[in-house]
Amino acid sequence: MKQTATALLIAISLSSPVAAEEENDGFSLMERGMELFFRGMISEIDPALEELKKFMDDAGPAVHNFMLEMGPRLGAILDEVEDWSVYEAPEMLPNGDIIIRRKPDAPKPLEDGEIEL
Repeated sequence: MKQTATALLIAISLSSPVAAEEENDGFSLMERGMELFFRGMISEIDPALEELKKFMDDAGPAVHNFMLEMGPRLGAILDEVEDWSVYEAPEMLPNGDIIIRRKPDAPKPLEDGEIEL
């Protein structure tokens, strides 16, 4: 009787880890936790990504056309300006013009041929 009980206990103890691994699909607790964490992150991010996709579907063609027309001109301005910190934020006037003013306390730009000492 003692031998049968001992054999039964050994068999149960050896089968327990196998059953536990089968319940977790072979993943450790840490791996399972990370999987759940990332699934939660994906479910939180999904709505924002869907809204971004809708926005890009709507705005994409307009942005593409803007870059085709204005891209070279904006590139020329970027090449000309050395320090953007001396300018205020762009402002749209009532007539639709957009202006970028120098800050009043910004140092005067150098004239052609002048060097800064």
